[in-house]
Amino acid sequence: MSKPELWVIAERRLDHIEPTTQQLITKARDLAGNSFKTVVILLEATTDHLEDELKPYGPDEIRVVRDDRFPTATDAEHADALQQLVETYHPNGVLFGATITGRSIAPRLQAKLQTGLTADALGLRYDGETLIAVKPSYGDNIMCEITIPERRPQMVTVRPNTFVAEEAAGTAEITTTTVTFHPVARLQVTAATPVVNTATTVGDASRVVALGRGAASAAMVNHATQLAEKLGGRIGVSRPLTDQDRFTHDDQIGQSGNTIHPELIINFGISGAVQFLVGMQDAKTIVAVNSDPNAPIFDVADYGYVGDAQAFMTALLAQFN
Repeated sequence: MSKPELWVIAERRLDHIEPTTQQLITKARDLAGNSFKTVVILLEATTDHLEDELKPYGPDEIRVVRDDRFPTATDAEHADALQQLVETYHPNGVLFGATITGRSIAPRLQAKLQTGLTADALGLRYDGETLIAVKPSYGDNIMCEITIPERRPQMVTVRPNTFVAEEAAGTAEITTTTVTFHPVARLQVTAATPVVNTATTVGDASRVVALGRGAASAAMVNHATQLAEKLGGRIGVSRPLTDQDRFTHDDQIGQSGNTIHPELIINFGISGAVQFLVGMQDAKTIVAVNSDPNAPIFDVADYGYVGDAQAFMTALLAQFN
């Protein structure tokens, strides 16, 4: 009898695979062990070869569906194609990245299949054939374990950078299959325009300048922008600063924002609430600057400075001149 399948839905970012996909493949391999088959579902154009970006991460199979309409297909059209595949192959579990795209397609698919969906998971494990997803709840104050005991497939969206992508030995089997493309007449994507950014997303940045409530002034933000540029990094913020026009949820670090793994993070004016710490505690080098010597951020910092954040940043910027 064939093994039950654990799927990872590959996500496209312009002409490449969104990095969360490789992170999920790595975790799916670990979850699968000898009990499940790890399958990546890839919807791409006939001239694409995005499977080449997936093979090094060691899934058992990459199941490719090709149609030249997929690169500009709507989320509803993607969900329809995935519904057809699920009803053909009957996977045990389906993993999406909790990206803007994943958060849009996954609930559409869940509604079509009338199964369960756990959103924004930070941990995954199997108990037999039951997938257990761990996620924050009650204002990010507790971690809940959620299961879908009766319906299949068990669907989960996983926050980007929760897991680390690792290449693996072995050769993935490349297979092709087909679906019937059902256009959604009321909505069409006529063009895709990339957002030009001078840096990566905060989740992908190797160096991060993080700002909290104690470093929210316009002068601090301006200096932090200069420092991030000097470091070749990106600004990240705690939840209060997302209320500023300058920042969005995409810039937020923490349980309700991004989980990051940078080489270096310098925290200015951040006290260190647990909701923030869980989003950056795996950084290789953590620097904290805060006027409160008892701030919890110092408990996890490799280097700490007790004093004025503005003065410290000005002095640090001067070292680049």
